[in-house]
Amino acid sequence: MRVGYVQFAPEFGEKERNLRRVEELLGEKRADLWVLPELCTTGYQFTTAKELAELAEPIPHGPTTRKVQGWAQASHALFVVGMAERDGEKFYNSAALIGPGGLLACYRKVHLFFKEKLWFTPGDRPFSVVKAGDLPLGILICYDHMFPEAARALALQGALLIAHPANFVIPGLGQLTMRVRALENRVFVVTANRVGTEAWDEPPLTFTGMSQILSPAGDILASSSPTAEEAVVVEIDVERARDKKLTPLNDLFQDRRPAFYRALVEG
Repeated sequence: MRVGYVQFAPEFGEKERNLRRVEELLGEKRADLWVLPELCTTGYQFTTAKELAELAEPIPHGPTTRKVQGWAQASHALFVVGMAERDGEKFYNSAALIGPGGLLACYRKVHLFFKEKLWFTPGDRPFSVVKAGDLPLGILICYDHMFPEAARALALQGALLIAHPANFVIPGLGQLTMRVRALENRVFVVTANRVGTEAWDEPPLTFTGMSQILSPAGDILASSSPTAEEAVVVEIDVERARDKKLTPLNDLFQDRRPAFYRALVEG
């Protein structure tokens, strides 16, 4: 299958403009799965609850879901879109998996980063895998990359690819840890990071770009610069992610000894 990401610089609060920019970058490119950055419709640096309330929208009954479903129908593709979700009086940093038939899954970011904690509610849904066509797919968002348990939970449930919308601001960190997540779980990873700077609040945030597509061996199959706006596509053999063997006598999952990992879940 063909998987791709869109790396661009969203403008804060300009949802229609940001979606148009994605369309421009997609152009005539074709992929089976596209991953877009975290909060790519709204921008990132919220400074008041009022801003978030005005820009967040319900999933799947909001305009972004409908718009992206139209793209999916026209291109027979799947899209993972980072967006601000409103559910009643709660707001989530979410990623929606949208196909031609509509919403397939909505993941709410479990690990909130920095000032996200002022505005968003931590995700309330478990890490889970959805069958996107023939592809078992899991979703993480940005700072989730620092928690190996999150990617492992998806891989143990059968995910062969992790879609990872991001807004990295620490140079090189997320790109490195996601290579490790791919390697230690033998899964493909598509990280869609954004570029540009937002200075609505202190400190100003400069996003690091360097989106990437990773193999189950942790190899970089495609990557972008820290500043380019572009859509990138790579053809992958998903079946490679079913092989968890490190040597003829070592299988990364069969060799696990969970009885010794109790401290991981003891709070």
